[in-house]
Amino acid sequence: MLVALPARLGRDLARDSGLSPADYEVLSTLSEKPNRRWALKDLAAKMEWSRSRLSHHAARMQGRGLIDKEPDPQDARGCILRLTDDGFQLLERAAPHHVVSVRTRLIDHLSPEELTVLRTLSTRIADLPD
Repeated sequence: MLVALPARLGRDLARDSGLSPADYEVLSTLSEKPNRRWALKDLAAKMEWSRSRLSHHAARMQGRGLIDKEPDPQDARGCILRLTDDGFQLLERAAPHHVVSVRTRLIDHLSPEELTVLRTLSTRIADLPD
């Protein structure tokens, strides 16, 4: 499941919107932040990526017009990522398809009780220290 489910969800996402799972994570996270902006260092920490890795990925997304980079006034070495209007529109088109994919590949196959257990186990594992 740790390999098959993310791979299948990623294929669905690419087919339906042209986005990778990492693209979707960046866009969806930025869409939830005030002014659709967030520091690269904070997003990298959330994604459990290095700043360098996210910076390279963000540069590719910027080249596609999905996000912009701005100087970070609190960190001279860092930057703020900003979701562009084009990026937000793509996310709005992609999200319903992604929700259907997650439902048909996982959620719809579980009972309410199983969903409760999955939530409990997922939280416990995610909260473990490094």
